[in-house]
Amino acid sequence: MKTKSYLSPDFEAGKHLFMKNIQGSIINMNLIRFRQEADYSEHPDLEPSEKISGRDAYFTYIREAEPFLQASGGEILFIGKGDRFLIGPENEYWDLCLLIRQKSVNDFFSFEQNDAYMKITGHRIAAIEDSRLLPLEEVFI
Repeated sequence: MKTKSYLSPDFEAGKHLFMKNIQGSIINMNLIRFRQEADYSEHPDLEPSEKISGRDAYFTYIREAEPFLQASGGEILFIGKGDRFLIGPENEYWDLCLLIRQKSVNDFFSFEQNDAYMKITGHRIAAIEDSRLLPLEEVFI
């Protein structure tokens, strides 16, 4: 039986984030597992002339998405190579971890719904086997 992959947020998850009414910035923690070879079957218009790895397709996505992120007031805080968890399921691993700051939830939604940005998301879809996205709200103690 094939394990379910998570590539995009669903409506209910987006609604839940919006309804939290977070004030101020959020940091999105992204965990990414790459495909061995990028699969552009859903976005042949973006497919490079030669086969590339999922990793290479994802870094193409980052380079092309970053101007849209910055225009929305967001920024990449950290990109790191992943591996197996030190604490967690021993068979679960992630190839890459990203921390992305957005000024607000509304700015995040504006970024995600930008028509020009949407045209390049095929690189992300081609690259990723599975992913997780956890929006983090700062806690003051």
